[in-house]
Amino acid sequence: MKAGARGIGTGDQVRGLPHTAAEMKRNCHVRYAYGVTTALLLAGSALTLTTGFPAGAQVAQNDSTQMQAVVPRGGAPASFADLTQQLQPAVVNISTRQRVKVQNNNPFAGTPFSDLFGGGQGGQPQTREAQSLGSGFVISADGYVVTNNHVITAEGQGEIESITVTMTDGTDYPAKLVGRDAASDLAVLKISGPKPFPFVKFGDSRHARVGDWIIAIGNPFGLGGTVTSGIISAVYRNTGSGSAYDRYLQTDASINRGNSGGPMFDMAGNVIGINNAIFSPTGGSVGIGFAIPAEIAAPIVEKLRNGQAIERGYLGVRIQQLSDDLAASLGLAKNRGEFIQSVEPGQGAAKAGMQPGDVVVRVDGKDVTPDQTLSFIVANTAPGKRIPIDLIRNGQRLTVQAVVGKRPSEEELAQQTFDPDAQQGGDDGFGGQAKPSKPAGPVVQQALGIAAIPLTAQIARQLGASEDTKGVVITAVDDSADAAAKGLQRGDIVLSANYKPIATAADLEAVVRQAKAENREAVLLRIQRRGQPPVYMPIRIR
Repeated sequence: MKAGARGIGTGDQVRGLPHTAAEMKRNCHVRYAYGVTTALLLAGSALTLTTGFPAGAQVAQNDSTQMQAVVPRGGAPASFADLTQQLQPAVVNISTRQRVKVQNNNPFAGTPFSDLFGGGQGGQPQTREAQSLGSGFVISADGYVVTNNHVITAEGQGEIESITVTMTDGTDYPAKLVGRDAASDLAVLKISGPKPFPFVKFGDSRHARVGDWIIAIGNPFGLGGTVTSGIISAVYRNTGSGSAYDRYLQTDASINRGNSGGPMFDMAGNVIGINNAIFSPTGGSVGIGFAIPAEIAAPIVEKLRNGQAIERGYLGVRIQQLSDDLAASLGLAKNRGEFIQSVEPGQGAAKAGMQPGDVVVRVDGKDVTPDQTLSFIVANTAPGKRIPIDLIRNGQRLTVQAVVGKRPSEEELAQQTFDPDAQQGGDDGFGGQAKPSKPAGPVVQQALGIAAIPLTAQIARQLGASEDTKGVVITAVDDSADAAAKGLQRGDIVLSANYKPIATAADLEAVVRQAKAENREAVLLRIQRRGQPPVYMPIRIR
């Protein structure tokens, strides 16, 4: 599959990433603690607020009646100090304590000298303690906190043990996870205290214009509360990530790792965005940061806060943006419409008669453009709604009626998607990790040095296999394992193990367990690779 068409329909768009995964980074900062304590520079000074309200009265930190005295009017503000002093108490630092499995790179593993390297685990993964740092902001006096989902998501095979929210005065509060949404990368936490918390309100990002002043407050690099300023560089910026919410406010304010989940304020003190990602060839800020617009975030946050399910629309198509060459070959303008590469059987698009090769130019009365993608339009359409879709097929324009389905979870979508050319680990282009459901367990990963997920009909098609092929597909291979030495690679399909058909990751897990119980030194795998006949390969157990 060409790079410009990899991935699978989410809501329902897949396009090639315009930059390498290293260039698009999530901003949360992760530090691993290997028995060594490192010092952090955290803000510890308390801020005293003078609100002019009677003792005990609790109002939002960005209440309009208070803002009148501190909001700069007209032209460049002489200072952001008054505005910052009023808003910063509602901005918090968020840290998580995790238990993460890491590979033990013992050069003497498997030899009598393995203990000389600090452990006799034979190269098996070890559990280490890790901590992630990010930002967030309080949205209610009773302690509801908004942040990014990836701030409170464990790395790799890790598990979150605790979440701590730190106020600007240095006070720590244990936080409870109320709700999270991977698709929009939002999460809501809850803290409790003896008195009401300072908080801020969402504004209306629909009024944001290129050139408007903004300030960003967060916790970059674990330094503590930090304020940066800048302007809005673009509204509704499409980064090409292919997600259902690839629609950001872009800013030149300095945003770095650790700013994730922090607020972007307008000059009226309203939260108009949630700092989420940066574009950077270096890993640091180069003046291109992205924030989730408040108009997208606020409704999702409200549902998460109330425990409501978040449902999104889904058509079941795999799409590619119209490149110059593709548009030229079709005789179309490149900035209008998206090209359908494939249609998922049984979903709304297939039932409506949409076909590979169609160009979608308009959906439910909305033009499909780089700033208003098909993914975004469909994801924000209620499941069950019948919508008109304007297509161009063989140069002819036609309209079909499609019933929007319910978008699968991110885990289910990850299971449906496989790109053999993508980097191992499933980097999503922003530093996040794709987490397919029901992957091969730790026994397989530790014993054979491979990671694998179930083979679906969609993945089989992507790998050039028939849709009825049964097996699991390898997603990663440990370079130090015998599997790598034998030539196994990402995209290989495991059809059987020790002559037993493999239909699920659990099947492979069971065979490996049995082989270890019988003290076998290897497992015989039957491997199918694109364009080649199946072969048997013995893989040594570690």
